[in-house]
Amino acid sequence: MNGTQIINHWIDGDFQESESSRFGDVYNPATGEVIAKLPMGGASDLEKAVKSAKQAFRSWSTTSITKRAQLMFKFKELLELHRDELVEIISREHGKVIPDAAGSLQRGIEVVEFACGIPHLLKGEFSEQVGTGVDCYSVRQPIGVCAGVTPFNFPAMVPMWMFPIAIVCGNCFILKPSEKDPSCSVKLAELFSEAGFPDGVMNVVHGTRKWWKTILEHPDIATFSFVGSTPGAEYVYNKASSAVNEFKP
Repeated sequence: MNGTQIINHWIDGDFQESESSRFGDVYNPATGEVIAKLPMGGASDLEKAVKSAKQAFRSWSTTSITKRAQLMFKFKELLELHRDELVEIISREHGKVIPDAAGSLQRGIEVVEFACGIPHLLKGEFSEQVGTGVDCYSVRQPIGVCAGVTPFNFPAMVPMWMFPIAIVCGNCFILKPSEKDPSCSVKLAELFSEAGFPDGVMNVVHGTRKWWKTILEHPDIATFSFVGSTPGAEYVYNKASSAVNEFKP
């Protein structure tokens, strides 16, 4: 790659080289310069991420809500500590001016702040004698491996709409960011690991615009979030609404 930086996948708590031989260019839109190469992931890369997330889910889903919230507080602290670095990454790959990049990052941090309050938000309900000799209760439980696909226009804010809430609720997450500006998502994953989250809880995989359909259709992914084009959203809606999945706790 002639010394050009390669932005590898983040799987199982570390950088992982892709088994794919296909790479795409990542540009600085302000200069037109190629600043990095991005592997266009394949099925084997996705399988690694899913396997890692499934293994992590076994223990993460039973981790106390208080512990999960404490780790999320630490993640928020690291986001604020690395704010300038994240803003620079957003500006370099997306082209946002610094104030716009900082504003979008702040919107994402506010979601992380919301996630820190999860012990209260996950409370269930209990009602006695809803019928003769009948009590009723509800609980909120994690469902497994979640995945999300995000667009190029908000490389920090939109990912943080998704993975902090899913993970603090006890799920594990696979993020596929835009191939145009992937570095911010990878940096977020690094900070997530530094905060103390277990390996495999948060994974980042790279691929083409079409590759996310493979993620959507993977049988071991329990739920899927998407922000993107209208045709893409329609595809997700139609595919998801036609699927009948049996939930096995």
